[in-house]
Amino acid sequence: MIVVGASGRAVPAPARELAARLSVLFERDVEIVERLNDAQRRLRAANERLWSGLSPDAFGWVYDGSAPAGESQITALMGDAVGRGGCESQAAAVCALQQIDWAIDGAFHAYQDAGEERRRLAVEVGELSQRLTDALRAAGWSADEAQAVDVHELARAGIR
Repeated sequence: MIVVGASGRAVPAPARELAARLSVLFERDVEIVERLNDAQRRLRAANERLWSGLSPDAFGWVYDGSAPAGESQITALMGDAVGRGGCESQAAAVCALQQIDWAIDGAFHAYQDAGEERRRLAVEVGELSQRLTDALRAAGWSADEAQAVDVHELARAGIR
């Protein structure tokens, strides 16, 4: 069935169906971008727990306690370990490093997974976009009109 869209152009049912599928994929892309942003925020937060301007001096505490290590959760724990010389303080610093490592690892994998999902989504969007362009061209649309179409609007064509 051919329906006239908001543009006044005939929109065949297969084109509306393709546009509806693309519209859903674009919404999924927004969700993936939110996951990418969340993973990036978690990576930055974990990195800040390590050091907010890492320099070789930060490791002075680990080796001989002679260099100031700056301001971070880790440097404070390293300072306690050196100052007290106790195993408990050293264990706390190692434990904090391990927790930060896990946070970085988890955020990195979440970022990689979302990035891969977005790559696969892009392939699907590309294929459906080409099919939509072909369907609209077959209905008499120009290539420019078909490529510039608003898929959300097209998906709603005929729905009143």
